[in-house]
Amino acid sequence: MVRTFVCAVLIILFSCQSKTGEIYSTAEGAIKGYDPVAYFKEGRPVKGEEKYVTEWKNAKWYFSSQANLEAFDSNPLKYAPQYGGFCAFGTAGGYKASTEPDAWTIVDDKLYLNYNTDVKREWMKDQTRLIHKADSNWVTVRQTAFSE
Repeated sequence: MVRTFVCAVLIILFSCQSKTGEIYSTAEGAIKGYDPVAYFKEGRPVKGEEKYVTEWKNAKWYFSSQANLEAFDSNPLKYAPQYGGFCAFGTAGGYKASTEPDAWTIVDDKLYLNYNTDVKREWMKDQTRLIHKADSNWVTVRQTAFSE
């Protein structure tokens, strides 16, 4: 009886944990189906294709080419957006927010996404301070629940 109860509690905890998720992902995948490597190689958001897909951190990641898929697979931390693809400005504020693929910046060879282009403009006014704040906040924000 106790064993069954413990198992039930563990199942509930693990299913709740998956809802907190470290990666912002929609039905289209991480970054709404955009290729994270393309931001670095092409300097713009590029929609990924279904034939070039991998799974990392319980999310599907799509790519525009086999080369980009292989680059990501060999070093996902290099290409994945910071803060799991949640809004960098929001993370600096202590919360998770969704992002749009066209609201992005690369700072010190790291990809940051924002809620929209208006928020990106605010983000860019004080990026260095906001990055330090978001880096510090991510330790706890990453474990919080998110709902759109």
